[in-house]
Amino acid sequence: MRLLSLLVLLAAFPLHAQKGPKLKPLIKLASVELATKDIVYKTTPQGELKLHFFMPKGEVQTAVQRPCVVFFFGGGWKSGSYLQFVPQAQYLASRGIIAACADYRISSIHKTTPDKAVEDAKSAIRWVRGHADEIGVDPGKIIAAGGSAGGHLAACTALVSAYDAASDDKALSSRPDAMVLFNPAMNITTLFKQRETGESPITLEMAEAITPNSFVSKETPPAILFFGTADKLKAGGDEYVKKARALGLRAEMWAAPEMPHGFFNKAPWIQVTARQMDLFLTSLNYLSGEPTITLPEGAPTLKSE
Repeated sequence: MRLLSLLVLLAAFPLHAQKGPKLKPLIKLASVELATKDIVYKTTPQGELKLHFFMPKGEVQTAVQRPCVVFFFGGGWKSGSYLQFVPQAQYLASRGIIAACADYRISSIHKTTPDKAVEDAKSAIRWVRGHADEIGVDPGKIIAAGGSAGGHLAACTALVSAYDAASDDKALSSRPDAMVLFNPAMNITTLFKQRETGESPITLEMAEAITPNSFVSKETPPAILFFGTADKLKAGGDEYVKKARALGLRAEMWAAPEMPHGFFNKAPWIQVTARQMDLFLTSLNYLSGEPTITLPEGAPTLKSE
């Protein structure tokens, strides 16, 4: 039955052996040819949303259950593109993880508010878990990842109970089994109260409902967080780590000295953070072996906090 499901999916979504979008190779890939496919995971009143997959070529045919990471791009819930995390997705795919970069609704394109983005992120995780057999994913090894607003969305899939899509199968959990968060916004309530005067797409009620730090519990999955020490959002990350560790949860904090928000998007920090991400996932038995990223001599280092 499992093989039949895999063949049906293969027929519906043919794989193309390629390296994905032609981006500057910020992260050196292992010597593995990658395949890509785009799948519509949700149809909204504002349009279709896709998961853009990267995986070792022949993955569906081999029917191997692997961990899956879903990346959510940053952009303040206003702008951005799934392309932001293609380098990290390609790298993890070259290491054997099935990786996906998710579309979600943003105000510049869809004229929506952040609650819809939270809804879409939870739908994406549910879609992967619900189709684990067809795409060769281990449903108990799903990773939510993202940067800035996308990091916030990844954290929301694990922590926030509000804003489930009416079309979602609620029997499927949206909670990932691990989180990889690049300078995420973890306390939206505080940011809302600190905002400059003027209109905001977020109400206080919404801000409170989508503040991950307010819902840390013993069920929260292990997480790794990356921040530049000059990033004002780090205070929310510090708050999260303190709450998580008080409950005995695993919460790693890695800081880049004097770096601003979004530091991880450029070399050499993209390589440095990707390598640390690899080590974190290896420690959870989601990967094996050493990272294939070789850092240049004199590369900056992250500080464990």
